[in-house]
Amino acid sequence: MDYLQIQGPTKLSGSVDISGAKNAALPLIAMTLLASNEVTINNLPNVVDIKTLIKLLSNLGATATLNKCSVKIDTCCLTNTKATYDIVKTMRASILVLGPLLSRFGHCEVSLPGGCAIGQRPIDLHLKALEQMGAEISIEAGYVLAKAPNGLKGAHIVFDKITVTGTANIVMAAALAKGKTIITNAALEPEVVQLCQVLKHAGIGIDGIGSSELTIYGTDGRLVEIEPFDIIPDRIEAGTYMCAAAITNSEVTINKIRPDHLEAVSAKLEQMGFTLVVKKDSITVKPSTKLKAVDIITQEFPAFPTDMQAQFLALCTQVQGVSIIEERLFENRFMHVSELQRLGADIKLKGNSATISGKQQLVGADVMATDLRASSALVLAAMVAEGTTNVHRIYHLDRGYVELEKKLQSLGANIKRLKE
Repeated sequence: MDYLQIQGPTKLSGSVDISGAKNAALPLIAMTLLASNEVTINNLPNVVDIKTLIKLLSNLGATATLNKCSVKIDTCCLTNTKATYDIVKTMRASILVLGPLLSRFGHCEVSLPGGCAIGQRPIDLHLKALEQMGAEISIEAGYVLAKAPNGLKGAHIVFDKITVTGTANIVMAAALAKGKTIITNAALEPEVVQLCQVLKHAGIGIDGIGSSELTIYGTDGRLVEIEPFDIIPDRIEAGTYMCAAAITNSEVTINKIRPDHLEAVSAKLEQMGFTLVVKKDSITVKPSTKLKAVDIITQEFPAFPTDMQAQFLALCTQVQGVSIIEERLFENRFMHVSELQRLGADIKLKGNSATISGKQQLVGADVMATDLRASSALVLAAMVAEGTTNVHRIYHLDRGYVELEKKLQSLGANIKRLKE
């Protein structure tokens, strides 16, 4: 098993290119189940989660040709509609095949998902919505058994709470359904927006893209032809490198990004005292001599993203004053706190809030990653800790970051990947 060894403290400099967004790529790969042609997806991030979902489609009978940053997927000749436990257990996003499989074939079996430790993320909203569209659903032996013998029918879906994967799943289900589907309280995330844009470009009628109410006009089972497209930049990877610049108080330029997807992250860095130079597809973080604490509440897009909470928690250990971070989306997403405390961080937890007292001198130690974003927070903290930090269980990191240690090395970090 691999681990990362980091020597700190360190300064960074230079620029880094951001990869395609994992969270955009996953629903778009599932979307190929709706296509009549071989689909080419470019700017694909070379991470484990992508390979896992492509393997799932291959097990269903799709053919996939994967290069480093692109994939060609042909689902014309699927032989199977059962997404098995051995793959789905490793990644929650596998549930994204439920909507398109059911809409296309009228039946499917998808294992209940696993793959993440940050709290309960039930799929009941997905299932309730599909039932409203005429599906018959049962849970047997850990599998969702879904049938729609007469095809899915358009319905008015009102999500009780915002769900990103739920919105994506129902958009894909509605694409081949009969009639009009309205989704109220739809997720606004850029990853959902791109899914809708690609489907609309392929001929699916979709109104309200980028708003909380989507209207989808189904094709009544007719598959669509999807032209080649590029995955949007990964706003969470970009935000992580912005935090890397900030925590080391260094000047770093983050390239190949969408600054409008990062406005909540940028606003908090500016509140802390950093100067940001924003251009069309880049942001440069400038060092600051006076940094101050901030309060953060995680919420759905366009508010501050829960996927940046861990990185900012690490950053808050290095600014003067007391910062409070309130996690409103996942109840178990502070597992990285105990590991940061091993490095010397002064953090107190109460319910869904963390109180961080800075500025603390961190000291290297052995720490263990507990989830994807927690992994990156430990790497950030290690870069300002005195001495050697070993970050174990980085298979979490490899699920969502492309060559993180190589990109940080190019910026001047003293970091290397080793074998246990």
